[in-house]
Amino acid sequence: MATVAHLEDPFGFEDYFPSMIETLGAERFMMELCNGFCLLMDVSIGLITFESLKRNTILMGLHELRDDELICMLAEGDLDGDGALNQVEFCELMFRLSPGLLF
Repeated sequence: MATVAHLEDPFGFEDYFPSMIETLGAERFMMELCNGFCLLMDVSIGLITFESLKRNTILMGLHELRDDELICMLAEGDLDGDGALNQVEFCELMFRLSPGLLF
């Protein structure tokens, strides 16, 4: 399955989720998504916070992201308004941001 470029994204985002699901299967893909959450979360509270996101984006080589961009990323997925992402909010956000998964 070919990847889908998000047309409104100036950075040329490629959506790899559909091909990952095809390759891994739905159950293993969800496990990998949960692993991604664990990599970004603050282990002391089990949530992705601004601080944990900032720290881990630096480790992932995404240090060019500005604080306001990180705050917007959190706000986009923060459904309960606590200023952080739990695992469900993170997974829902990832699915919403994947144009190739929209049916």
